[in-house]
Amino acid sequence: MNPALLETSVSARIDPFESLNAEQRLAVAHGLGDDSDDARPLLIIAGAGSGKTNTLAHRVANLILHQGDPQRILLLTFSRRAAVEMERRVGGVLNRVLGLGSARQMPSLPWSGTFHSIGARLLRDYAARIGLDESFTIHDRADAEDLLGLVRHDLGLSSTKNRFPQKGTCLSIYSRTVNSQEPLAQVLRQVFPWCAHWESELKQLFGAYVEAKQEQNVLDYDDLLLFWSEMMADPQLGAEVGARFDHVMVDEYQDTNRLQAAIVRGLKPTGQGVTVVGDDAQSIYSFRGATVRNILDFPHQFSQPSRLVTLERNYRSSQPILDVSNAVIAQAAERHSKTLWTDKKGSTQPQLVMVPDEAEQARWVANRILEHREAGLTLKSQAVLFRTSSHSAALELELTRRQIPFVKFGGLKFLEAAHVKDLLAILRFAQNPRGRMAGFRVVQLIPGIGPAHATRLLEAMDVAADPTAALEAFQVPASASTEWQSFVLLYRALRQPQRAWPADMDLVKRWYGPHLERLHDDAAARRLDVDNLERIASSYASRERFLSELTLDPPDATSDQSGAPHRDEDYVILSTIHSAKGQEWTSVHVLNVVDGCIPSDLSTGSQDEVDEERRLLYVAMTRAKEHLQLLVPHRFYVTQQSALGDRHLYAARTRFIPEALAQKFETLVWPQAMAEVTGAQAGLPSIQVRERARSAWR
Repeated sequence: MNPALLETSVSARIDPFESLNAEQRLAVAHGLGDDSDDARPLLIIAGAGSGKTNTLAHRVANLILHQGDPQRILLLTFSRRAAVEMERRVGGVLNRVLGLGSARQMPSLPWSGTFHSIGARLLRDYAARIGLDESFTIHDRADAEDLLGLVRHDLGLSSTKNRFPQKGTCLSIYSRTVNSQEPLAQVLRQVFPWCAHWESELKQLFGAYVEAKQEQNVLDYDDLLLFWSEMMADPQLGAEVGARFDHVMVDEYQDTNRLQAAIVRGLKPTGQGVTVVGDDAQSIYSFRGATVRNILDFPHQFSQPSRLVTLERNYRSSQPILDVSNAVIAQAAERHSKTLWTDKKGSTQPQLVMVPDEAEQARWVANRILEHREAGLTLKSQAVLFRTSSHSAALELELTRRQIPFVKFGGLKFLEAAHVKDLLAILRFAQNPRGRMAGFRVVQLIPGIGPAHATRLLEAMDVAADPTAALEAFQVPASASTEWQSFVLLYRALRQPQRAWPADMDLVKRWYGPHLERLHDDAAARRLDVDNLERIASSYASRERFLSELTLDPPDATSDQSGAPHRDEDYVILSTIHSAKGQEWTSVHVLNVVDGCIPSDLSTGSQDEVDEERRLLYVAMTRAKEHLQLLVPHRFYVTQQSALGDRHLYAARTRFIPEALAQKFETLVWPQAMAEVTGAQAGLPSIQVRERARSAWR
């Protein structure tokens, strides 16, 4: 955008921020006045449904309106889609304020994206300065797991006398250690206690894994943050990178880990120009290495204290829902204090629904979903949330029996589909000939070539001065000769630097087509993903950028959602609470709100774990706009992997809703017969069996 355009007198136009409330306006205007406070870092505590994204978008737009250079604004989000949405909203604000027509180019935000994607770009920019080869490729989690598995096997850890942790567990331990910046022994003791006696072997494994990545010129997700953090820790290089940006803005700061917080501090040690937005009450991703301490301690992490702006006005939920949600989170031992409020008075109270077991829970939810539908609520505006994916099993059966369509969040992801991994492996192998995981997968696509020949080829390429020449000279079995020559021609073409992107994608698609038909019975459905991948490729400027961005922020799959050809357009949403964060529905049912489920009996080993479970319930409750139902089954069924067999567990209402708080809910008992039986038994004499048992030992 022409900077002169921004000199247009905004004051002569309508107030660009008239739609914002007073607290939002404070956040938007920070750093743009004469007040000395404006030089401080800014912490925006944005309660659930308080217009966080809208506020951040207006702040970015206001910076640009005050001559801020979009090229010098670093905006860190937690998905590429969030970055795109932010850019769209910023453009909308500027269009409204400056009166730009649709034909005028909106200012782009070239440095908006995820921590991992921005890290990948900076590492490539500074590769020569930090000892990296700029042609590095990035392993997704599956590839990283496979490489770690190979190293594990080479070290003889797959044939130990006692069972050694599987490759997936090993990668989780490695990733947790890197991202939490905690000693391996501490991570093992706190999170993986069953693996603690393998500490020395794991250290050896992780050291060999790092060496293998270096030899193959590959980075995994954790490297992108670790190496970026190391850059920021160097005084000269850290200052140089930080000087590229006037403003560093971080969305969802409560979900950052220690490495990410260190990166932000390294970029702007004084805190000037730093804005972070988040809500400590919605910090629920510690299993990914995130720590709520980042946002709790932020006010004092820089050389000057931060300015705190709290957004408490909620635009989503009715006041009765906010009342119970506020009461749940108020029990937290440590938090940034806030009380959500709204103008939406609400005509219904949140409900506590007491049911005998999971079967009745499923029937009650199905009944209520249909009642809401008859009252005018679409199925898509209704959601059922649960702590763990398995908790919805009984409900899924009930919905299927009643022919109520539903979609459950989860399942196969785009980059986990075999055909997509094949296509990307071909491109990665061409980008980085020393990438053994990609090469091992690609070469074995050719009939007649197995693991032994693939290994010999990759070893030959690894020691060759010209890997492409080594591949072309490699001798394959006669049965693979024809297909091999076809692949050699493809590889030679992909290695030509002058080829324009995305022509590479078209070449790969043509070569892979016959293999797709040969390998998969459902090739027609999978071809949709291939076409989708080609469309995605056309939106990137280079093969390297495409591979990096797609690995770091994959789209959803198409083939895993195709289902029946005439699928209902309306369906109920089933989701884990973790997957529901950031979403909202008119009606929300929360299953199994009992001790043992919320909080999970596996997450009560420390006060920090209990506090996060409380935040998880808070997140679930604040997804609801008008109707909130918490289901409390008296007993629920669990499968025991022991001689005891399967059994039922009896549980009480979650500890997060004590009796005083329960009074704020409307309490229902299902089925009604239970209430009648309870009333009829009220007049009968009671037998204090617990007291009798205690008396026997006095």
